Amino acid sequence: MDVTKLHSQLLELAVAVGGRILGAFVLWIFGRWIIRMVERIIVKAMTRGKVDPTLVGYAESVTGVVLNLVLVLAVLGVFGVQTTMFAALLAAAGLAIGTSWGSLLQNFAAGAFLVMFKPFKRGDAVTVGGVTGTVVEIGLFSVTLDTADNIRTFVGNAKVCGDTIQNFSANPHRRVDRTVQLAAGADWKKAVELLRVRVASVPNVIASPPPEVGIVDFTQLGPVVAVRPYCSPADYAQVVFDTNAAIEEELAAASFPHPSHAHQVRQVA
Repeated sequence: MDVTKLHSQLLELAVAVGGRILGAFVLWIFGRWIIRMVERIIVKAMTRGKVDPTLVGYAESVTGVVLNLVLVLAVLGVFGVQTTMFAALLAAAGLAIGTSWGSLLQNFAAGAFLVMFKPFKRGDAVTVGGVTGTVVEIGLFSVTLDTADNIRTFVGNAKVCGDTIQNFSANPHRRVDRTVQLAAGADWKKAVELLRVRVASVPNVIASPPPEVGIVDFTQLGPVVAVRPYCSPADYAQVVFDTNAAIEEELAAASFPHPSHAHQVRQVA
């Protein structure tokens, strides 16, 4: 065996492989830089065009996925891998994966509809898929919510589209529904008038439409009064708490009796 010739061949092979590795590394670094630049350009252009932030984030995600896939194919091409064959294998694998992971494709398609029809946007308070919270992001496969107790929750887009969607932020005002049980025989007209005036003074309760106060039901304990002020969606929790406090304070100040069960005892001879 010619050691010199073998050494020369190994050196040539090392140079060739090293050159490809270096080229692939440079291509990856440069490609990632280009991808980030393209994503920034798209985000800036859509932001200047006052496009909805939800659609901006969705477009950024799709662009990143597509361009990163192209970059991977380009890097494989540096190593001599036939990208056409790889693309065919990728398509076949995608078909197999799509059959097995149909729910992911459903979530992807549902995400496109959410962005297109915009039933809600980032920052809205919603109930989707049985979860209530504030929308953090509408992603490729799921909607990200922060619940009232600050739990990050992810709901699949397909579940969101297939269920009832409630958007509490869509309208300019929202009604707060509270009820108070009065004692039997209590002056309900006086209670209604006192609560109507007091609730109207609760901070962030709007004047139009005005608060609604009236008898909504009757129980064995006495009449039930509904107290329904209106406020902006952002002030809902605060108005609920303050309305509860106002009801308790106003009825206590007017010396309204607390409702109680009446027990009648009969002596059978």
